[in-house]
Amino acid sequence: MTTLSEYTGNYELEFERPLLALERQINELEAQADPDRSAVGLDPTVDFSADLRKLRQSHTAMLKKIYKNLNAWHTVQVARHPGRPQTSDYIDAFVKDFTELHGDRHFGDDPAIIAGFGRIGPHKCLVVGHHKGKTVKDKIACHFGCAHPEGYRKALRCMKLAEKFGLPIVTFVDTPGAYPGIGSEERGQAEAIAVNLREMSRLKVPIVSVVIGEGGSGGAIGIGVADKLAMLQYSWYSVISPEGCAAILWKTANPENNAKAAEAMKVTAQDNLKIGTIDEILEEPLGAAHRRPSAACDQLEKFIIQSLRELKRFKPENLVKKRYDRLRLLGSYLGD
Repeated sequence: MTTLSEYTGNYELEFERPLLALERQINELEAQADPDRSAVGLDPTVDFSADLRKLRQSHTAMLKKIYKNLNAWHTVQVARHPGRPQTSDYIDAFVKDFTELHGDRHFGDDPAIIAGFGRIGPHKCLVVGHHKGKTVKDKIACHFGCAHPEGYRKALRCMKLAEKFGLPIVTFVDTPGAYPGIGSEERGQAEAIAVNLREMSRLKVPIVSVVIGEGGSGGAIGIGVADKLAMLQYSWYSVISPEGCAAILWKTANPENNAKAAEAMKVTAQDNLKIGTIDEILEEPLGAAHRRPSAACDQLEKFIIQSLRELKRFKPENLVKKRYDRLRLLGSYLGD
């Protein structure tokens, strides 16, 4: 049985505590049921298989119940789980012959954005994604996935190169937002994102984008203009983080206000699909992607391969027109 400790040490989500207590019971019983337990003074003739089976069934039932009834704030917490697969994990899992490119040719390189060419299934393509980091040193270096303007300019430089060679683009969105520091503002953060929106909207190659974790504000849409936009089941996507919204509306970002903000902003994949912000929801393994990363990778790979196959059928000019029409529908409604 795979437990969270294999990925994240002792990290716990508050709403999962009953589940984790059950996992500890299973682990303890599995240790007692080990064939070599006689070496540590335990009776090797005792059969624990029936007890283990009941505990595992209870674990599965509890897991289904918890993840069937997640509210918006719990979904945000799952999207931020440190064991959740990141862009680099997906690249390692199914992007063959990946070659990373660096630098924006203006200021420098931003480790918060990964960009490079590779092959997904039969499709040669450009892959761009936010990078949050795994180790403490790595997380600090890339500002926990909050990209600077040089990151967005690097992404666009690579996208233009992909367009030149007629290669499709795949982007993985996973950021709480663009980096808001003085240096990034001085170097044109808002302008870099705005230029990306304009240029991505008219690139003459297929673009597939997936929100794999967090999709916060302009930092997300800076690489998220696409012909097909999807979200993983337990990711979130909104104009601002719940904490940011809570701080503006109620002057305090505490768990209660954060939960109210998340619910009001409709941040979940189901909410975004309902209002037309995204095109598809990709189902995650039971208990979310951090429990079975390999299954999540397989699901995402299949979606990308199928989406690129469909989009490659369109002529470049028709592709751009369809993308424009899709974007123009966002935010529209029919009154009485």
